[in-house]
Amino acid sequence: MTAEKKAQSGEKGGFADLADQPQPGLVREFWDFLRYNKKWWITPIVVVLLSVIALVWFSGTAAAPFIYTLF
Repeated sequence: MTAEKKAQSGEKGGFADLADQPQPGLVREFWDFLRYNKKWWITPIVVVLLSVIALVWFSGTAAAPFIYTLF
């Protein structure tokens, strides 16, 4: 069936079907990127960055001396 006939009959093509699906989240896209592109060396960098961000976010005044030693 040609694309014109599909459009007239209301059938969707492959691209339109994919466009109607729910979008994956950020974590899922990152996981798929690592898995399909074999970029496993990025994982430790992201883990360390997230750890530092979590330390700064949850630090408050009690962890301030420890943050100063990191930078």
